[in-house]
Amino acid sequence: MFKQAHTAALIAAAVALTAGPALAQTGEVNVYTYRETKLIQPLFDAFTKESGIKVNVISASSGLEQRIKTEGALSPADVLLTVDIGRLEDGISAGIGQPIVSPALDKVIPENLRDPKGAWYAVSMRARVVYASKDRVKQDTLTYEDLADPKWKGKICIRSGQHMYNNALIAAYIAKHGEAKAETWLRGVKANLAQKPSGGDRETARDVAAGKCDIGIGNTYYYGLMLANPEQKAWADATKVILPTFEGGGTHVNVSGVMLTKNAPNKANAMKLIEWLAGEQAQHMYADTNYEYPVRSGIELNKVVAAYGTLKADTLPLSKIAEQKKAAAALVDKVGFDN
Repeated sequence: MFKQAHTAALIAAAVALTAGPALAQTGEVNVYTYRETKLIQPLFDAFTKESGIKVNVISASSGLEQRIKTEGALSPADVLLTVDIGRLEDGISAGIGQPIVSPALDKVIPENLRDPKGAWYAVSMRARVVYASKDRVKQDTLTYEDLADPKWKGKICIRSGQHMYNNALIAAYIAKHGEAKAETWLRGVKANLAQKPSGGDRETARDVAAGKCDIGIGNTYYYGLMLANPEQKAWADATKVILPTFEGGGTHVNVSGVMLTKNAPNKANAMKLIEWLAGEQAQHMYADTNYEYPVRSGIELNKVVAAYGTLKADTLPLSKIAEQKKAAAALVDKVGFDN
């Protein structure tokens, strides 16, 4: 079920799982993460080089909150590093975290990108945008509300409405417009689909490039990753990124965020890592290596990301979006979006 890093660091974490906090070493920090190892390992390596603290990593595609909860007081986990506001809120619901108290983080991370009670902090940001055909779509501006316009009938590709990235977008729509209007909108988007929701964001760009649809919905960083991949570069070359906004609002953003676990055996080192991830070096790496938006101001964007245009991030607190997560999932089923 779990994809574990093949390193000696993982073995150390496994030993700690059996023996408990008593064997925790002062020169280590244990991270459970949903992030792809190849995307996050360069940051951990840089942190270790600077601090001398070794980062032990366990990665998985699901279930980490429940694993930490099951491990209880004997859990070796110090930090949960995850993508999507929904999973951060799942961590809160599971009771696996403790408040992060850090004036340094409060100074550099905007209030809407952190939990009001310090349960989590964002360390990088991505936007949910439109991949549009360069040949067939001449306009450069769109609203999320426009996606339900009949002019796009048979022209939209998207992954499952139940995927966490789309769940967050639908939840944001509910938070802004209410469930009734969100249902009408989602039915309109469904009516405009060119095919059954499937694949991932990159496959959405692939299908736009192939002419199966004119626009697709995806995260900003995938576009940069496609450009850097010889096998996928043609998909990006055939499309352009449009930064949609809500009517009267901004572009929907989601985050990669961190939680400090309830029973962190290496709490001091965990706090050093968490604060380092919000520091200038790490924020530059998020921007340049992962094509993400930094959460810290004053960090230059990667030129690929900068070319999308100026991001006007919506200011709706992510915690308000997370409150509508279950309603969004229910709405997807109600309208038969994935059918």
